[in-house]
Amino acid sequence: MELTTCARPYAKAAFEYACKASALSEWAQMLLLCSSVTQTDKVQEMLANPGLSGAQQADLFLGLCEGPLDRHVENFIRVLSDNRRITLLPEIERLFVKLKAEEERVQEVEVTSAFPLSDEQQGKLAEKMKARLGCSVRLNTGVDSDLIGGVIVKAGDLVIDGSLKARLTKLADTMMS
Repeated sequence: MELTTCARPYAKAAFEYACKASALSEWAQMLLLCSSVTQTDKVQEMLANPGLSGAQQADLFLGLCEGPLDRHVENFIRVLSDNRRITLLPEIERLFVKLKAEEERVQEVEVTSAFPLSDEQQGKLAEKMKARLGCSVRLNTGVDSDLIGGVIVKAGDLVIDGSLKARLTKLADTMMS
């Protein structure tokens, strides 16, 4: 089965519980912590050990996360462990964050530019994307000097390539044909 298909029911269940408990941000932080813990080599080895029961895996895992997890998240981890699904935590966390963004009507927008954008430029871009998408946006910016100039904006399925590199490539293709 595909990773997302297996993780989706757990992410939805966690999301629905967190919504009812008015604790979306808290759950997002705790799931992020759990997700990062599962990605360490030692934890992956421990989770792959068939000699450990689900309860033993959960106890060891929760021992590594001790402190910042509430009892509801601990119970969630125990359910995942009992079903041998604890390795799905990175995907569960990703899907949870996506559901949270949809609930809060916030769209993640990836912006790649040739040079770092100033706060003013980011503000203008955020306003334009907010008007275009009809919801609040959260910009995640990155720099790629290969673009030469301009920006590439990705929001869900929408891709706006305003880079100089893309324009030059299009011009070269036109001249070749």
